[in-house]
Amino acid sequence: MTKREKPSAVDSSDSGRRARLSTESYKGVRDFYPEDQFIQRYLFEHMERVCELFGFEEYSASILEPAELYRSKTSEEIVNEQTYTFADRGGRDVTLRPEMTPTLARMIAARQRDIPLPARWYSIPNVFRYERPQKGRLREHWQLNADIVGVEGVEADAEIIAVAHSIMRSLGADERNFEIRVSDRRILDAIYHSVGIAKEYTGNVTRLLDRRAKIDDFEKELTALIAHEEKAVKLIEELENITSTAYLEELRVALEHMGVRNMIVDTSITRGFDYYTGMVFEVFDTDPNNRRSLFGGGRYDNLLSLFGAEPIPAVGFGMGDVTARDFLEAHNLLPTYTPSTELMICIVEPDATSHAVQLAQGLRREDVAVAVNFSGKRIGDQVRSADKMKIPFVIAVGAKERDSGRYTVKNLSTGAEITLPADRIAEHLFSSLG
Repeated sequence: MTKREKPSAVDSSDSGRRARLSTESYKGVRDFYPEDQFIQRYLFEHMERVCELFGFEEYSASILEPAELYRSKTSEEIVNEQTYTFADRGGRDVTLRPEMTPTLARMIAARQRDIPLPARWYSIPNVFRYERPQKGRLREHWQLNADIVGVEGVEADAEIIAVAHSIMRSLGADERNFEIRVSDRRILDAIYHSVGIAKEYTGNVTRLLDRRAKIDDFEKELTALIAHEEKAVKLIEELENITSTAYLEELRVALEHMGVRNMIVDTSITRGFDYYTGMVFEVFDTDPNNRRSLFGGGRYDNLLSLFGAEPIPAVGFGMGDVTARDFLEAHNLLPTYTPSTELMICIVEPDATSHAVQLAQGLRREDVAVAVNFSGKRIGDQVRSADKMKIPFVIAVGAKERDSGRYTVKNLSTGAEITLPADRIAEHLFSSLG
């Protein structure tokens, strides 16, 4: 039997060394530290509150959907190039949802006879698209979806735009900070018919029009797409000649009655999805440094029929959190971070720990958010830690406080101190915090 060769010192060191994991997140997604999550929650709360003021009910669904849902109901570009699609262990093609509207349509169609209409539903799902990360676009984001299902006509179109307008105003925006650009897919349909664009091309032409502002030679790309220069020129001319329609002017009047006065008719607004059938709109930032589309939506009256259900009129919009946050930052509207913790109890000596915990529990029963510092560090370090965390108040608890039942509450922003019995602390905090 041969003697085993001993590994060298270098080999032993290499085999014992573990690869260090990167602290970077997956490309195109975000980590939400408490300050970031605070802003995210701020956005969601304003979205939720406005939707509910308009009578909308919240719904939700899984992020996983059968891939066929998108193959049938959105563009091939989205499905083939921009979705996270994979085969599960059962061999089924599954997609991480890239948008919420098809899910909403599936859910309504599944219980069409049971759901009372009109339905006003909203949700703030996270959605996923595999695309190049850039300003305002990431591979994962959260998006408010607000939809009215079961109502046709200008009233529902106006209300859905008014919801979007109210959210912007709720976030602190002045009407001068943003404009609502509105058009109508029926304009495009009429022009396609007039110019003679074959139906097989219309979906791709609409998506090309949606990207028109980013294309250097739009006429050249349009000509290449439809293989007809004369039709391309005529299409562009007809689009530029139409300034409005009777329906869009009726919509403008309806919006003015609701206090919305920053609607602009812009026939270049098309929206890229195939399912839109009528009014479409986009909300634009007017700031020169962030002049871009923030979000939008429109009417989609035929989407439910793709599930074998009877057609139901529907209109809605989606508002992403990334562009919303960019807007708030551009207009100095970001909220100042405030932690949820209102009070930190600092433990002076180990023997006071049990009493500090009991005090904290009593305050929590009075609805005070309390953190107990178990670090064992010096009191000065514990107070500095609370200040760094932006916790507004601290109480130091030692044998003196335990025996006397009186506690000194310190306001870290002003330096003011007051000594109180336990049953007066909550009242003092609430009056100070307003």
